[in-house]
Amino acid sequence: MTRPEIGVYLPQMGFTYEQMLHRTRRCEEFGIDSVWLYDHLYGPGVPDIPSLEAWTLATALLAHTERIEIGHMVLCNQFRHPVVLAKMATTLDQIAGGRLALGIGSGSIEEEHQRAGLPWGSFRERSERLRETLEILTQAFADERIDFAGNHFQVHDFPVKPGPTRRPPIVVGGVGEKFTMPLVARYADVWNVPTYALGELEHKVSVLRALCEKAGRDPSTIVMSVEAVMALAPDEASLPDVRALAEKRFGGPGFGLRDGGLIGTAPAIVDRIGELTEMGFGQIVLFTHDRGSDETLELLASEVIAKL
Repeated sequence: MTRPEIGVYLPQMGFTYEQMLHRTRRCEEFGIDSVWLYDHLYGPGVPDIPSLEAWTLATALLAHTERIEIGHMVLCNQFRHPVVLAKMATTLDQIAGGRLALGIGSGSIEEEHQRAGLPWGSFRERSERLRETLEILTQAFADERIDFAGNHFQVHDFPVKPGPTRRPPIVVGGVGEKFTMPLVARYADVWNVPTYALGELEHKVSVLRALCEKAGRDPSTIVMSVEAVMALAPDEASLPDVRALAEKRFGGPGFGLRDGGLIGTAPAIVDRIGELTEMGFGQIVLFTHDRGSDETLELLASEVIAKL
């Protein structure tokens, strides 16, 4: 069985740039495949805690690393015009030598839009804008040119040069069966299942396969990805404290701590990742219970990834 790609999700809320760079470089040194950031203008629900801007941070991290892939889980489509985003992505991919992953979604926090004076709209409207952005990005990456007339965006014979050094994988996050998952079936290279849907994995996988069949697409051409909280203990004696910290930080229903099943020592984590791999997931993106300490990252690399 092929080892899944293992990524670490490092939401930048409360971290300095130096702390983010340290964690990212540690991931690279330990052989972890990817690092993922969030895309919020401030930490959801905690506006007074410092939070670095997502695209600027990714640019700096890619410029100061050499091998690791970096992306966002996921960019908010509401924040950037798709033509500007296409230029940003192709430029950053040139800088990073093909290590950018482009995760994108329709937007999730209405309050930050209201505070910033940005348009929000219904879920249908946001999904329509996302569909148009995905079409624009697809053209830009494939043809180095955009020509598109939609309800929300009109682009006329627009050059995107230089194009990417490789086509950045487009990651679409979400499990909405009416709007989001049909976009996955049509446009995504990677489908990411958020933490709040970990209890519905088998059902959502079956929905995606049905949508791919309807769209005439081979579902094996989409990498299935899942994000989950991992509470990794170095030994059985420390497991209660590790579990308690995970429950304190990630015990809310939206994090799917129990549904994810990634609580335990390294052998238990290896077994659970094996189960997810057998379900067809080729990418596992992990919150760590202690927000990316050196000890946990090294343990993940040496006792989990090395054993998969």
